[in-house]
Amino acid sequence: QVQLVESGGGLVQTGGSLRLSCAASGILFSIFDMGWYRQAPGKERELVAHIRNAGSTNYAESVKGRFTISRDNAKSTVYLQMNSLKPEDTAVYYCNANPIGLKYDYWGQGTQLTVSS
Repeated sequence: QVQLVESGGGLVQTGGSLRLSCAASGILFSIFDMGWYRQAPGKERELVAHIRNAGSTNYAESVKGRFTISRDNAKSTVYLQMNSLKPEDTAVYYCNANPIGLKYDYWGQGTQLTVSS
């Protein structure tokens, strides 16, 4: 059974930092591309950051320079370090796992981030 379990969300003030974690189980983590998405109330889910199995990364323009995605294959975990947080970063953050070359993926249950102004 595949599980992606996010953690680390919460309430933080503008300018603060937080790190999200997503622990995967039931998959061969090293062959999966991993991503963080977010969905704010009334908005569509959007890609925040993505890391390929080999380690290359890409980011949404809105978070470049502030967020860093990383992965630890030994722990089957992907992280999202978020710095200089803004109220517009408030959303539910979801972890996504996509096996390389295949057209299906898995989602976590989401973790809420609220940035107060």
